[in-house]
Amino acid sequence: MKRSNLSSFYVSLWLLFTAVILQAVESAKGKYAHMLFNELFEDYSNALRPVEDTDKVLNVTLQITLSQIKDMDERNQILSAYLWIRQSWYDAYLKWDKDKYDGLDSIRIPSSLVWRPDIVLYNKADDDFSEPVNTNVVLRYDGKITWDAPAITKSSCVVDVSYFPFDSQQCNLTFGSWTYNGNQVDIINSLDSGDLSDFIEDVEWEIHGMPAVKNVITYGCCSEPYPDVTFTLILKRKSSFYIFNLLLPCILISFLAPLGFYLPADSGEKVSLGVTVLLALTVFQLMVAEIMPPSENVPLIGKYYIATMTMITASTALTIIIMNLHHCGSEAKPVPQWARVVILDYMSKIFFVYDVGENCTSPKREKEEESKLEGGDGCQRKHKEVKSHLSNRNDDCDLKEKPNGNLDKSYGVHGENIRETVNCCSCYKMLIKNIEYIANCIRDHKANRAKGIEWKKVAKVMDRFFMWIFFIMVFFMSVLIIGKAT
Repeated sequence: MKRSNLSSFYVSLWLLFTAVILQAVESAKGKYAHMLFNELFEDYSNALRPVEDTDKVLNVTLQITLSQIKDMDERNQILSAYLWIRQSWYDAYLKWDKDKYDGLDSIRIPSSLVWRPDIVLYNKADDDFSEPVNTNVVLRYDGKITWDAPAITKSSCVVDVSYFPFDSQQCNLTFGSWTYNGNQVDIINSLDSGDLSDFIEDVEWEIHGMPAVKNVITYGCCSEPYPDVTFTLILKRKSSFYIFNLLLPCILISFLAPLGFYLPADSGEKVSLGVTVLLALTVFQLMVAEIMPPSENVPLIGKYYIATMTMITASTALTIIIMNLHHCGSEAKPVPQWARVVILDYMSKIFFVYDVGENCTSPKREKEEESKLEGGDGCQRKHKEVKSHLSNRNDDCDLKEKPNGNLDKSYGVHGENIRETVNCCSCYKMLIKNIEYIANCIRDHKANRAKGIEWKKVAKVMDRFFMWIFFIMVFFMSVLIIGKAT
């Protein structure tokens, strides 16, 4: 027990001694840091470029780290991004011998105390022209200054929405000195691209790279060259949100348009269905128009909406024309011979359009037609028998009318009987005329009814024909826009 207590006592004493030594060292370094700071900035001015020779170029190394994409405003064509901007350069007047200051090789001081290059974002699209955040800079003994500053930038970006929502965008971030030319301050990009190691994944955009290119431009106002570094941010839109909220509902609604041709004409809902679908697509078109910039480039989804709306307008117009054919009555002209051959004979079989009560089991239909024909022949035979009987009676009446005058004089009783027979024969004649009139009316009614049935069948065949035509059009349009996504 005594040995263990003694060992723990020595360990505690050693730890206390170490802490005291470290505190003394830190206090000594703090003392040397204050001394160094006072000596460095005694006669220092941050207003002039820190070079010993004014003809010498000061090199500024620039590095951009993309942390997050805040927003992409397609309508106003503005990209908001959160960046970490690192700038490093050498100050000829801020050097020291670290051996004189107990090995102190770097200090951290406010950035406002040293000279800073006026590197700005050329394509800035922000109303706020405030200065960068005054974070500390790291000053090394050899005069190298490293300044890390965060910034939320809003830059102008030319947005091409031709393939929205399957589009890719390229936004430039151009950094350069505002007042110093290339003979005074030269910008060097430390990497061939922006740093994406700390990028926070965005819900709408995928980053496919951020290459950096140095440009030297001579403007018309000045003869000196002005260098800049342009970082091109390559973005790919994640289209799942727009597919499920804008594209898929439109495809489902567009498939309802051809079904308007399948509705029965007597339902009275054919035209209203087309108008309802057209209004629904108009709402989606307005939603897309609010997102997109007012440019001449119509987005892909907008073209799909316009094509679908045009197709629905055409289908509604065709529906109105076909309904007029369906409601052709007895006053209409008969179906032309070419329409009877092409539409009623061939197209009706191709699109499986049958009459009322008719189906694809033709033997049953043929038996029913035969029985109807037999029944019609029987009726005709009965009508002929009645007509022949009445005509025979009419002939008898004619024979008896000839000797009517002589018989009437010679025979009294017999004359009266003959007179009654003659009156009965006149009744038979009137009855024959009435029966013929009724038969002609029924025959005309059947002909008119058959004419209306033929026009209804023509309308039904045309409905079925346009239904498949528009189904094929909607299918190919949907495949085309989905193919653009791959």
